[in-house]
Amino acid sequence: MNNFGARGATRNTDVVVIGAGQAGLSGAYHLRRVGLVPDRDFVVLDHSPHPGGAWQFRWPTLTYGKVHGMHSLPGMELTGADDDRPSSEVIGAYFTAYEERFDLRVHRPVDVMAVREADDGRLRVETSEGTWSARALISATGTWDRPFWPRYPGQETFHGRQLHTAGYRGPEEFAGQRVVVVGGGASGTQHLMEIAPYAAATTWVTRRPPVFREGPFDENVGRAVVAEVDERVRLGLPPQSVVSVTGLPLNDAIRRAREDGVLDRLPMFDRITPDGVAWDDGRAVDADVILWATGFRAAIDHLAPLKLREPGGGIRMDGTRAVRDRRIHLVGYGPSASTIGANRAGRAAVHEIMRLLEREPALV
Repeated sequence: MNNFGARGATRNTDVVVIGAGQAGLSGAYHLRRVGLVPDRDFVVLDHSPHPGGAWQFRWPTLTYGKVHGMHSLPGMELTGADDDRPSSEVIGAYFTAYEERFDLRVHRPVDVMAVREADDGRLRVETSEGTWSARALISATGTWDRPFWPRYPGQETFHGRQLHTAGYRGPEEFAGQRVVVVGGGASGTQHLMEIAPYAAATTWVTRRPPVFREGPFDENVGRAVVAEVDERVRLGLPPQSVVSVTGLPLNDAIRRAREDGVLDRLPMFDRITPDGVAWDDGRAVDADVILWATGFRAAIDHLAPLKLREPGGGIRMDGTRAVRDRRIHLVGYGPSASTIGANRAGRAAVHEIMRLLEREPALV
């Protein structure tokens, strides 16, 4: 952790960046590029123990070759990665090198509890490292810290184990067990394909029929997907993740799993019983484990004191800027919740922040 100044005193800076995943590092890079100095003009706070963002918490069997789209950070390519190495190691090492190369001086581990309006028109950022006073803020906190657990009748009566993707550590722990996997996204299918050779039985359950995408995920498809997510945040609705609307890529592994019956999907059950799950039509499946691959929600509780949420439940956005407060930029939220989207959003946020600060960018 980087510490300077008296811990009890409020420290002044122009910009606070919260989060050092892809989105936060992109924002920090562009702040540095326009001439702002780390630990003077801006500060980067990250609550994770090590570089790597949420990637450092991914399960070991999620190798780099299985990653659903990883785009290099601005200014430094990720090259020569071993597809068989855990993605947590590959991306953790890459982020470490990136922070060092651009001297971003990330403060970690630092928890941000709240961002409030200060009496002097600045933002008061309350953290475990002390309090910061800032003129603008980039919130790049992602979703990993807010796993979504749906609620179903009887859930508390289940005698087996329930866990979320956030707690998944690999397939070996499910050896000989009957596993129900809930969720139609990439994580759910990856879990099923890994667990099936070890488990006594697997059952796949989703709310909606899964969509398998044929053909390449090209630029036109990408633009259409981002536009769909962008429309939601412009209306102040909670964003859908970009990944959730791209569909599942129909690769060779998926085809084999479908042929083998691993990806035979059942509609969502109606209730959970002590011994498994059940449907109102009389069908039931016994289970030892329910694995919820049900995604994540935006981790933005620290912004609650600013009252940015709309009646629809989301923060209404104009680009990266919160409509209710032009000092607040969300990067990695809504349409920028992808690695390439976060890069572009980091640059856009810094461009607007420089206008707010009424500072001319340095020539770089």
